[in-house]
Amino acid sequence: MSDENKLQVPEMLHKRLADVHLTEVRSLLSLQKLVEDLVREQDMPHQDQVDGELQQQYRSELRQKLKRMPAQEVAYILESLEPNERLVVWDEVKEGADPILALLSDDVLEELIDDSHYRNEKTAVTAFELQDGRLRQISVSGPEDLSNVKPIWVDLIAPTKKIRAWMSKLFDVDLPDPGNLTDIEASARFYVDEEGHTHLHSDFLLDTREGSRNVPVALILQNDVLFTVRSEELPVFRLQRARARTRPGYVSNGTDVLLDLYAADVEYSANALEDVYGELDRVGRQVLRSHTTDQEASRILTAISEAEDLNGRTRRSVLDTRRALSFLLHGKFLSKTQTNDVREILRDIESLDGHTAFLFNKINFLMDATDSAININQNKDIKRLTVLSVIFMPINVLAGMGGMSEFSMMTEGIPWPIAYSAMVVAMVGIGTLTYFGLRFFERRRARSSHLANRRTD
Repeated sequence: MSDENKLQVPEMLHKRLADVHLTEVRSLLSLQKLVEDLVREQDMPHQDQVDGELQQQYRSELRQKLKRMPAQEVAYILESLEPNERLVVWDEVKEGADPILALLSDDVLEELIDDSHYRNEKTAVTAFELQDGRLRQISVSGPEDLSNVKPIWVDLIAPTKKIRAWMSKLFDVDLPDPGNLTDIEASARFYVDEEGHTHLHSDFLLDTREGSRNVPVALILQNDVLFTVRSEELPVFRLQRARARTRPGYVSNGTDVLLDLYAADVEYSANALEDVYGELDRVGRQVLRSHTTDQEASRILTAISEAEDLNGRTRRSVLDTRRALSFLLHGKFLSKTQTNDVREILRDIESLDGHTAFLFNKINFLMDATDSAININQNKDIKRLTVLSVIFMPINVLAGMGGMSEFSMMTEGIPWPIAYSAMVVAMVGIGTLTYFGLRFFERRRARSSHLANRRTD
């Protein structure tokens, strides 16, 4: 048998096994539907309860069967089933289904994660059009919602491939996958494509109680219509929507919305730096106390690290905003009024640079002070161990002498209880004298140091 035939045999066996499993799954789904129909036709008492128990029983059997199958067979079964049956099977395997999703075709994948079935909870599409000088917000669930709308801003949060496809068809714009925004090279994040659309990929700050991070956002300007694509909601965008809805004349086109988003990001970054100032002020009062325990120092180091992380991410967000605004300014995409607005935003960014630099210096100082407090505590521990070693050194010498045979010869004629009792008393006495002698010299040194400081003053 040739090598090619040898390779085909396992593939054929695998396909036959997958077909057998597919037949079993179909039989189980058909049997479940048949029994449910019979229960409904009989018009039995407690019909809903009986129906629920039967459904749970068959679902449990189906779940156990699917668990024993490899991801490749489950993907084959999902692609072979009818749409209604496919959703039943998918409901049993969707937890931890990343290996299965990687094997599915695009059509089946889109069907399973479509808004009506397995939509990401964060997924949202919102359009904004001008009405009486204010932005009117329109929730979009399908292409029909945009049929009579002339938006100046379309905001997409975690859009699926299907959503991006019909948005691109409606507006003739290429929308990127928000999950791939971090893969873009830094040098290719600001550009104008062949159709004249302006593309900007910027990092916006997100500061929460769980931590801070930078969220990449794609911003695309097409004929004064702004498209924003990101993976999650951001406070900057909520703030911009609230302002534009309540203030007449706040924005007039997509470029105004773009600039105001960057201005709001700078404002949000300034608020984040104020939080860093407050946290470092609280930490500084703890560090500069006369005594800091190791447990307190550990908590202080954690707080300093979090402040440093937030300060660094804020600086990154601000620098990224500066690059985007400089690109718009040098590309001459803006009107005279918009150019003045950009220069005002850049001046605000320059003022934040000094704050971030100062905070980095303060963080380094507090970190060094905390390390010094830890070192002082360690020196105190080492000092205690040294004192104990000095106290017990002569005792150890006497104990060693008491264990020698010469000691027995020296105390010959003296009862051993008396001899060894005397040895113990001598050990305790020498240890006590050593301890008080060390304390005397310590006090004398401290008094001399105090007098020397007074003479210096």
